Amino acid sequence: MKLTDFIAAMEHIAPPGLAMDFDNVGLLLGTDRHEITRVLVALDCTPATAQEAVDWNADLLLTHHPLFLDGAKRILPGDPATAGAYILLRHGIAQYAAHTNLDAAPGGVNDCLADALGIFGAAPLPPENLGRIGMRGANIPETLGAFAAFVAERLGTAVRICGDPVSPVSRVALIGGAGGSDAEAAHAAGADTFVTGEVKHHQALAARFFGLNVIEAGHYETERVVLLPLIHHLQALTNDVQYRLTLSEAACLGRIE
Repeated sequence: MKLTDFIAAMEHIAPPGLAMDFDNVGLLLGTDRHEITRVLVALDCTPATAQEAVDWNADLLLTHHPLFLDGAKRILPGDPATAGAYILLRHGIAQYAAHTNLDAAPGGVNDCLADALGIFGAAPLPPENLGRIGMRGANIPETLGAFAAFVAERLGTAVRICGDPVSPVSRVALIGGAGGSDAEAAHAAGADTFVTGEVKHHQALAARFFGLNVIEAGHYETERVVLLPLIHHLQALTNDVQYRLTLSEAACLGRIE
């Protein structure tokens, strides 16, 4: 199929208009005349995922995180921000990113995270509407410590908490990835517990001030939940295209118990 048709499918799933102003989404490498039959799906364009795309004969690498977000001025094999792009360019492979638009979109990152954690009635978290807020499911653990253990099990990772382990969990806000700056928004929306991927020290202090429980569950781990559902959605919208979830990607930060 033409890359233009793939782009139309992606824009149906994650409209570019949902992206935040700072973001860099859409087709980042390639031409819309590109023909595609194989799409590799990953969170990041790294040398590993780019080489996997080459080895699998992919025509397109679809990622959540965009290239050039920090204003890269050159594409070099020795630059960690652009080494993956260098590999793709050498082999004529296109690259497309859906970032904050996929965070905000229905069925996107944060809806998938809410589903994974048993949060029902999830609605957009104001004011930016990227995250979600909803109620803890009836069969989900009721205290911060037990709920954090449940989150760790569901996402396959160790977690950190801010708050009293025996404090109740009822109304949960969540943002996949680096959502620590939205702790105050979670509190203002009536959440007692906030799940996100990354929290800075001063953000945790603010959450403690507000009496907001926080579970930090990893940037990679809170976003990868969208990848398989995204593939399934694309399969329903496109014909004659093979999709593959990357086999070469893993969290770059881990915890030693």
